Amino acid sequence: MSRLPWRTLCAITCLGAVCTTAAPSAVAAEPPVISHAPRVALPSPKTATNASWSSSNWSGYAITGSGFNSITGDWTVPTVQPSTKATYSSSWIGIDGFNNSSLIQTGTEQDYYNGSAHYQAWWEILPAAETVIPSLTIHPGDHMHASIQNLGGGTWSITLQDVTTSQSFTTKQAYSGPQTSAEWIQEAPTVNGRVATLANYGEATFDPDTVNGGNPHLTSTEGGVMIQNGVQVSTPSSPDSDTDGFDVAYGSATPAPPAS
Repeated sequence: MSRLPWRTLCAITCLGAVCTTAAPSAVAAEPPVISHAPRVALPSPKTATNASWSSSNWSGYAITGSGFNSITGDWTVPTVQPSTKATYSSSWIGIDGFNNSSLIQTGTEQDYYNGSAHYQAWWEILPAAETVIPSLTIHPGDHMHASIQNLGGGTWSITLQDVTTSQSFTTKQAYSGPQTSAEWIQEAPTVNGRVATLANYGEATFDPDTVNGGNPHLTSTEGGVMIQNGVQVSTPSSPDSDTDGFDVAYGSATPAPPAS
């Protein structure tokens, strides 16, 4: 009996004296497990402008203090660019995570993997991974509005609205973090347990933003840049003229702030 050549891509099953051949079944690629980690701090680079902190996974603005009970933010979903390897980006608002391991947040995902772009909405309370919001269909260029609010008694509401499509999602969840920071962030998320390579997301605008029901009065010293493998890959602008918004752009160049 001659041997089958090694190039034969079929499975052979013998049942008694009867043998059949079948093509191997395709194995579906497992979706990545995505989470949104607290800030991974790095020494602040002396060359960075409009930044007092740096991180391998965050860029944007964060304010610190105590008693942060609510936050809102609006942003435009950026368009992710194709890449030869898997790259990821997230736009979100949250409370905590800047200087502790707690975090409550909601936002959008803009990723490129398996040869195509992927956009989705999510919410998350650490230590759990993100919970995808399938009722929201996200497109690049969509105007998003998000809010997180302490309802008292350990219960918080998380709302994410796609203003462009008039879709909205709200959930109430238990949260007991220390409430010592509030942030508006462009992130390289954690994928399968490791900080991902940031996707080229182009530019995103966070405007308007509020904290505890009022203007956050952002200052340039509250901005931070993202550095990966020694390269500055994401940079925020100065705050806009009414101090409630900013732009953030892929790369090391500082973008112009949004018009108020």
